[in-house]
Amino acid sequence: MFTRDVIFNGILYMVDWAVEFYQEADGTAPVEEFLNSLRPEGRAKALALLQLLKVHGPGLPFPYSSQAAGRIRELRTQYGRDKIRILYFADSRRTFILLHGFVKRTAKLEASELAKAESRMARTISRSAREKRRE
Repeated sequence: MFTRDVIFNGILYMVDWAVEFYQEADGTAPVEEFLNSLRPEGRAKALALLQLLKVHGPGLPFPYSSQAAGRIRELRTQYGRDKIRILYFADSRRTFILLHGFVKRTAKLEASELAKAESRMARTISRSAREKRRE
């Protein structure tokens, strides 16, 4: 399912979704840092999952993606005992913003992990609104 398909001169082009890392004001990208902290095998699984997200967009099914809260979704993979999770949302540009990555230790999504993602999403939306006003 490609929801960003484009028809140009009568030809259907399947366009991957864009995936971007949330960036703090100092330029750091928490999810990129998280991915770099993983063992190579876990990192490879997480990066393969990001590729699936780019190709399938919001149609990426469970168990790879699931609803976390509101607009925030959770990418899900596992390597050994590590349950690797990346929280993300889709913005108005039809781009997925990767907000927060962590290794899940409990059955439920911890409120503190979700709060980090919600805060970063709010900052992203606020920045985007300020940029639109400047245009």
